[in-house]
Amino acid sequence: MSKLVISEEARSEQLADLAIAINEIVRLPVTMRGAKHPGVRVEDGKVVDGEYTGPVLEEAIRTAKPIRTIPESGPFKGIPVSVAPVLQQGKAVAAIGIVDVIGTIDIPEVFGAYSNVVAQVSGEAQEKR
Repeated sequence: MSKLVISEEARSEQLADLAIAINEIVRLPVTMRGAKHPGVRVEDGKVVDGEYTGPVLEEAIRTAKPIRTIPESGPFKGIPVSVAPVLQQGKAVAAIGIVDVIGTIDIPEVFGAYSNVVAQVSGEAQEKR
């Protein structure tokens, strides 16, 4: 019987399959590590670093809180990331990170015309009645 276990002792070999699956779903770089050992960095469906750690993964494990930030070092320096701890009984045993595409979008610029579009569509809908 196959079994996936995420624990503070998890190593890259134990985390790689889950990180690859997440990467396949979101098509963005994914990082994952256990609390006591480095983990993986996955891009394009492949493990590109089997001894990966990063300051944001480490902070999420230390604080047991999700983090959205722009790292000042490492391979994702200057790129928005979102990292969440994996909690078991309130203790962070691992962390999963992903490039935060929402953080790379200028929301006001992209959605600035949204209210105009809604008003236009609403106006057209009322005119057709």
